[in-house]
Amino acid sequence: MRSRFSAFAVGDEAYLMATWHPADRPARLDLDRKVAWTELEVLESTGGSPVHTEGTVRFRAHFVNRRVPGVLDEHSRFVRLAGRWVYAGVVASGR
Repeated sequence: MRSRFSAFAVGDEAYLMATWHPADRPARLDLDRKVAWTELEVLESTGGSPVHTEGTVRFRAHFVNRRVPGVLDEHSRFVRLAGRWVYAGVVASGR
């Protein structure tokens, strides 16, 4: 999760695509260069140890978009694929 946040912050589209599950990955990624990702708060995580094949991360990512601050709250799912953790979308919520 932290590495993907860093990739968003520096605009590393290749890394983001490589760490996105192929079943959920968009065909193309066009990052908005006017969005500056400024801070990541990891609020909770499950799984993710060497013995797990799945995990989740609930986080809050702070950004500034055209001088206006904002926050993205997400509960993400990650799976181990070929030995690497990849982003597999947003956890479905019962709310």
